[in-house]
Amino acid sequence: MAKGAKKQIRQPQEQKRPGIESKMKPQPVYEPEHPGSGKLEGKVALVTGGDSGIGRAVAVLFAKEGADVAIGYLSEHSDAKETKANVEKFGRSCLLIPADISKENNCNKVVQKTVKQFGRIDVLVNNAALHWEAEKLEDISTKQLLRTFSTNIFSFFWITKAALPYMKEGGSIINSSSVTAYRGSPSLIDYASTKGAIVAFTRSLSTNLASRGIRVNGVAPGPIWTPLIPASFDKKRVAKHGSDVPLKRAGEPAEVAPSYLFLACDDSSYMTGQFLHPNGGEVING
Repeated sequence: MAKGAKKQIRQPQEQKRPGIESKMKPQPVYEPEHPGSGKLEGKVALVTGGDSGIGRAVAVLFAKEGADVAIGYLSEHSDAKETKANVEKFGRSCLLIPADISKENNCNKVVQKTVKQFGRIDVLVNNAALHWEAEKLEDISTKQLLRTFSTNIFSFFWITKAALPYMKEGGSIINSSSVTAYRGSPSLIDYASTKGAIVAFTRSLSTNLASRGIRVNGVAPGPIWTPLIPASFDKKRVAKHGSDVPLKRAGEPAEVAPSYLFLACDDSSYMTGQFLHPNGGEVING
């Protein structure tokens, strides 16, 4: 192989947006291997983008650790039902809430439906995101720009604002950013910009909410094998996704979910305003 060439690590494949996990080859690994230990016993978690990918892995792990889970998702009903079934097999309740959270009113509805079902929110995971590739800045339309920002960062403001009245001292907010927030991305300029905004949002909100006893942290994953990948990139890029990090492969959602569990439970009680970086070994000093 020529120096600097990227190794193919899975078969080429593409999907239409938003992407369906059940159609991916190979299937992402999302279920935790280790038995639960009750770290979230009796808690209620709201996870956006929880139907598949990292969100699914987080929802299932939270359930395994004792939490009831509400899942916000766009329209991937088959994936959402699969996640619900896996949450319920651990004896926990799962509420599915289809909604386009690029609109503020829908964000409010997601929170209200969660509270109506469970009475409160102990852990909020702002995770939903989308992206499109663009070779040049000039290729990013205003429509795409607004959709990316509305989904990836405006929804974080709207959902968190709506959820805070139902969160008590000891609550945890976890925001999904990305390695692109720290090193940028030449073909995902608008996406990387929203992820950088999430870092600033997390650090600012953590200070703002410290006196209320609500911790705010984030996770900034690197290349992870999720439906967003085959739904966003061409076949050749999908086949090589993750091959350029030190560990030479994309991560599995199950390898990322424990970072969210750590930030959700009391193990991280002395952490706020911080980010964890499950990214395959890329050092970004953030």
